[in-house]
Amino acid sequence: MAPTTSDVAAPGKPSARPVPLTGAIDHVGIQTMDLENAVLWYREFLGCTVSWEMSGGFSDLSRRRLPGLTRLVEVAVGDIRLHLFTRDRGTHGPPAGEVNQFQHLCIRVDTPEQLRLWRGRYRELYESGRFTFARAEPATEIDIDGQGMRSFYAYDVNGLELEFTYLPDTSEGTDAADASA
Repeated sequence: MAPTTSDVAAPGKPSARPVPLTGAIDHVGIQTMDLENAVLWYREFLGCTVSWEMSGGFSDLSRRRLPGLTRLVEVAVGDIRLHLFTRDRGTHGPPAGEVNQFQHLCIRVDTPEQLRLWRGRYRELYESGRFTFARAEPATEIDIDGQGMRSFYAYDVNGLELEFTYLPDTSEGTDAADASA
């Protein structure tokens, strides 16, 4: 789409700069072929609740960007909001399982123990047989890098990679949660 005259500066004049971002990411959009499976997965795994849903009335822009858009459900927990959507199966199937839509979504936790518990919860749900996974790969082990950051990776039911991470307090060079143990 070509920029409109209000999008660009006049010739020879500098462009105005937007104010630096200070907020958080508003939401992450996730296309799924099985909306009910995805909603249930995020309810069970992250504890999300449904905020709202749409089954029509999509804007012209949304319909141009996402041909075949049929339904959209927002699920949220805390400040995390996910827009799960489905498109007409006729011509808009998902990409192959090995093709990433984006590299990954990282969710930060407060303690190493919470990281361990989230990995355990993932394994419990993954092994339950109640969900259909586009990529049937278990969660990785918890890795600790040279700066003490701890992470594990896993795939949601749609094949999108999730990272859960714990970041130690680096201001003192120590891990505040471990120092109190």
